[in-house]
Amino acid sequence: MKPIEFIEVATGPSPSASVIWLHGLGADGHDFEPVVPELRLPPSLEVRFIFPHAPVRPVTLNAGMRMRAWYDIFQLGGGAEDEAGIRASEASVRELVQQQVDLGIQASRIVLAGFSQGGAIVLQTALRHPAPLAGVLALSTYLPLASKLEAERLQANLGVPIFMAHGAYDDIIPLRRAEQSAALLKGAGYDVEWHTYPMPHSVCAEEIADIREFLLGIL
Repeated sequence: MKPIEFIEVATGPSPSASVIWLHGLGADGHDFEPVVPELRLPPSLEVRFIFPHAPVRPVTLNAGMRMRAWYDIFQLGGGAEDEAGIRASEASVRELVQQQVDLGIQASRIVLAGFSQGGAIVLQTALRHPAPLAGVLALSTYLPLASKLEAERLQANLGVPIFMAHGAYDDIIPLRRAEQSAALLKGAGYDVEWHTYPMPHSVCAEEIADIREFLLGIL
């Protein structure tokens, strides 16, 4: 498997934590670069942000058009899932985590973040990761392969803090689907911090402020 390409942005010369942040369908790693200054992290907290580019692949939902996607989407609103694609992207994110560990960042200082498709992949990865992670940001997303979680989840991340946020007017991933995912995770014993905002399938300033507080709390 070809190594995943990414953009790296550090808030200081000696990062003590890393945030691996995955974009949504059809975007790329540059999509969330502007969030780094908007988070206004204190100078004392030096963080390395990793923004990977998803591979280019045909997407069934978009008439087979090739675009950056973490997995194929067959239809909106649920149904059959591209399990092979989801698991391949999980493996890629696991490699990115290992790269940060090899650079001296403990897994417990690594946050997995993602928007939409990217958020689905970070939930998929974090709950199955063998070492405790710092936290998860799951933005405008849902839990993929939900029926497999009980059998596959690992003890190491049963207590991982999960920030889930969704737009009340999201017409791509309905709010109800995200709420069901959050309820399933809470029912399985996970520590889920749930937020909704008056927005569509996007990110807003109030959400960025809440993400900042979450990151400060876990890092």
